[in-house]
Amino acid sequence: MSAPTPPSPYNATVVGREAINPLLLILRVRPDSGEYGFTPGQFAVLGLLGREPRVAEAAPEETVSEPDKLIRRAYSIASSSVERAYVEFYLTLVTTGGLTPRLFALAHGSRVFLGPKASGLFTLDRVAPGKAVILIATGTGLAPYVSMLRTMLIADTTRKFVVLHGSRCSWDLGYRGELESLARLRPNFTYIPSITRPEQDPHFSGRTGRIQKLLEQGVVEQLAGVKLDPAEADVFLCGNPDMIDQIKGLLLARGYTPDHGKQSGTLHVEEYW
Repeated sequence: MSAPTPPSPYNATVVGREAINPLLLILRVRPDSGEYGFTPGQFAVLGLLGREPRVAEAAPEETVSEPDKLIRRAYSIASSSVERAYVEFYLTLVTTGGLTPRLFALAHGSRVFLGPKASGLFTLDRVAPGKAVILIATGTGLAPYVSMLRTMLIADTTRKFVVLHGSRCSWDLGYRGELESLARLRPNFTYIPSITRPEQDPHFSGRTGRIQKLLEQGVVEQLAGVKLDPAEADVFLCGNPDMIDQIKGLLLARGYTPDHGKQSGTLHVEEYW
């Protein structure tokens, strides 16, 4: 007599997927339980069993996954917290990884594990009401800011929001069209994209260079009228660890103080890479 099949750990369904390019994916999942409560800036856990197929672009796994073991990773939520139809994630393909090659292979209607609740303190609750916020990211580190903007810009017409987003080329700038539209519609929002490989992308007419250099050159003051001053604006950092380290050093020299546990400072860092 064969052993009974264990119950599926999956509790959510893929209801949308948009490939930005072969290495970047917007994935929308709907939990079986219906609504999914969270605060913009928080993250949730996604998971798939080791037996699930991996996308063709993936390289061999560094460690082969056990077929019946659930591979879990935390990802920032990109959807608005008032969105009821799905929870959205912005993912980058780690070709040798255990989970993202499997997430990239999912189709509409595929099943997936979604952690029962969102977590994290990387939220605007840490900022004094009305104070400007400068949201700095590379790559998919943009996701929590998309959630914040989609949720807050509807009602908050006075707080100044600035997004400084860096990537290699313009086709890696996920959500660019949406953020450009928001910047046209909302006078309190400034979007500053920058690419580091303009020689590969000669038609891009925006800023070029690493975002830490642009910050030093005063691009936020010039384009948004927001001073890089802890009395005037809090700063959020999410993305590449080297970028975070460099900008953190610059900001500490300007008087910014990092969060310490539940005690809020003026510099907020998401470090889950």
